[in-house]
Amino acid sequence: MKKIIWILGILWSALSTAQLEPVTWQSSIESLGEARYRLHFKAEIAPKWHLYSQYSNPEGAIPTEFKFSQEGEGYERIGSVEESESALEYDTVFEMDLTFFNGSAQFYQDITLTDLTLPFISVEIEYQACDDELCIFRTEPITFMLSEEAEWAAPVVDDRSQQLSKALLLELKGTELLASSTSSSESNALLQLFFLGFLGGLLALLTPCVFPMIPLTVSFFLKQATSSSRGITNALLYTFFIILIYVGLSTPFHFLDELNPEILNNLATNVVLNVVFFVVFVVFALSFFGYFELTLPSGWGNSTDEASRSTGVIGIFFMALTLAIVSFSCTGPILGSLLAGSLGVEGGATQLTVGMLGFGVALGLPFGLFALFPNTLKALPKSGGWMTTVKVVLGFLELALALKFLSNADLVGHWGLLKREIFLALWAILSIALTLYLFGVYRFPHETKTPLSTARKAFAGLALLGSVYLLFGLFSEKNQLRFLSGFPPPEFYSIFEQDLDCPLGLDCYNDFETGKQAALASGKPILLDFTGWACVNCRRMEENVWADPSVYPLLRDEYVLISLYVDDREPLLDSEAFSFQYAEGKVKSIRTVGNKWATFQALNFNTASQPFYVQLTADGQLLTTPIQYTDTATFRDWLTKGLENVPPAAPKVNYIIF
Repeated sequence: MKKIIWILGILWSALSTAQLEPVTWQSSIESLGEARYRLHFKAEIAPKWHLYSQYSNPEGAIPTEFKFSQEGEGYERIGSVEESESALEYDTVFEMDLTFFNGSAQFYQDITLTDLTLPFISVEIEYQACDDELCIFRTEPITFMLSEEAEWAAPVVDDRSQQLSKALLLELKGTELLASSTSSSESNALLQLFFLGFLGGLLALLTPCVFPMIPLTVSFFLKQATSSSRGITNALLYTFFIILIYVGLSTPFHFLDELNPEILNNLATNVVLNVVFFVVFVVFALSFFGYFELTLPSGWGNSTDEASRSTGVIGIFFMALTLAIVSFSCTGPILGSLLAGSLGVEGGATQLTVGMLGFGVALGLPFGLFALFPNTLKALPKSGGWMTTVKVVLGFLELALALKFLSNADLVGHWGLLKREIFLALWAILSIALTLYLFGVYRFPHETKTPLSTARKAFAGLALLGSVYLLFGLFSEKNQLRFLSGFPPPEFYSIFEQDLDCPLGLDCYNDFETGKQAALASGKPILLDFTGWACVNCRRMEENVWADPSVYPLLRDEYVLISLYVDDREPLLDSEAFSFQYAEGKVKSIRTVGNKWATFQALNFNTASQPFYVQLTADGQLLTTPIQYTDTATFRDWLTKGLENVPPAAPKVNYIIF
């Protein structure tokens, strides 16, 4: 149980510490005479955080490691890196003795120059730092300048990396088309996300953590106020603070999004994080099933409850905060769904804020409405066993979402464990189990046997239809589950398919240069498809839009399709891995296939979203404005317009759709 709480703490702490860096590094160089130097490294460590020693047990937290580039080519190290005094204590999270630093740490390395003209020495520090709830992993590049003349010109990356970096940059023509590159459905997507968050808030209202609070809270405001208008004002203020609190939870992600537009996508497609989400959602489901109660530390609720007794606006704010804390066992899993669903989307922080706004509005609105119309409180259904049924249904939904995160990890990691048929079979089993539960075949702990209501029978019928739908899609021909497209693994990720990289049986290339050569040979234009293994909208486009009879022939016959997976964690060969240096000097390690294509997309098209489609010729001429997630008619017209814009020097295609 302690480890479960620690995993949940990772997600909670990420909200409050995302914009902070717990370890900051400083460096200096000291001349010792006779071509000898001492390289100093100093780490300033935030309160409650630990930086781990080079000699800490590697079975626990990752020890700090210093990597010296080009050692032996102009200098030699004298001994190893020396470090200041550290502490040795038992760590309750890793369950072993670990050696670490608190507050600050100092390291130094002595070197001897064998080439007196050597301009600089580059060092990378790889380290882990943890507090009681969260661990971070970082790589800190440091350059020691040995001559003032070289300070302004010293490269951070080697010549090979510079050449490979230049190879990523395309010589595009018609780049004015990129300025108007936007998603045709961006505003609709935000509106849909608001309503999804609103729906989540409505579901949270129906749980035993929140529903009984509505009449109690509204009655409190109306009775305690000196006038009816004052009671209504306080209740509306309470509603506003509920909305403000939930929207405020998304604020740290705007710092992350601004810092690096790829960071949320990297989080969403991280194999380890998806497995963590899988475990967390299973824990949430078990909590909804009644096996244990999942709560935040009791001290938080006690502190906010004490503060809520203050008079005026401050007291009302803390009353709203108390509601958010004590209802966490019911609202936490739904909020977790919003968080996980927003990761990996360009503007993910904005989408998370919109979803949180919808959630807060739905959760807070009843308090304001019932304060305005207090007589309608009598129409509220009484609390009872039906709320437990709602929690159990949410538990089944959490298990379905848990499988989605495990599927993401499976796709990105190329494990081959959750092929489409296996995934659908597991979802069908969950749907059948939900159907049997709603029909009263079995019960969960702490439930008492009660007569089945008409509403419960109706929802049981819907669950039964869902089971039939999943079984039909499992045993029927392809492309029969369009309503669920994007959630199960792609159709080509099947136990019956051999080609796992090209959707819908299309011929495609997963490397830009290889695809470009094919385009040169055939004279066809290129359709550049920036996609991802864990990209829901990519699957929706492929299964709903690409598969359409008016679109599929265009993709099959008229284009060279290049599908680049920006979340592919397959390591690059040593000869292909390199360090990419941005114009402002920041260096990024390109170690996986996904690293390469994500950087390629951001560098040439200034975007980090998927799906993202570009039409161009083999010589780099853009044919039309790039497009993102859209409907069939818009995508078909976009393809046709691109074909019409193919320059006369290339084979011209006059494609007519009847």
